[in-house]
Amino acid sequence: MIRLGSLAGYPFEGPRILTGWTAPQLPAVYAIMCRPDPEKKPQEFAVIYVGHGDDLSKEGFPLKHRHAPSWVKRAGSKWNLHICIYEVPGGLPSHREQIARELMAVYRPTCNEEKYDQAWKTEWIGEYSATTTGPLTTDRDPNA
Repeated sequence: MIRLGSLAGYPFEGPRILTGWTAPQLPAVYAIMCRPDPEKKPQEFAVIYVGHGDDLSKEGFPLKHRHAPSWVKRAGSKWNLHICIYEVPGGLPSHREQIARELMAVYRPTCNEEKYDQAWKTEWIGEYSATTTGPLTTDRDPNA
């Protein structure tokens, strides 16, 4: 198991070597990863692509996915590609998409065409007051 996401909040199964993996027939979020320096840091992974699907067995894994050539190029070899998956409990397609976007904002995977920012603006939330909670304390800069 590997934890990914903001504050490492999602428990993903894996990572597993992609080339020997058989995709299960289930809806999930997935992350394609590689080891940037497998000799010196064998436990360190870089997220290079994030996606989600209603049925992973129809996504084209291991290497028939439309982005597979960019994965191999980025990883340096098909043998350096790894996958981890997160089956969202009770999740709808919109939940999986939201998680995938969050992961893209956090890890900025180079093989994804879509790019998302972690920043937020005051007007998105606005001012509020509630008897059950205090004001927001989250810093607007996600890197702070």
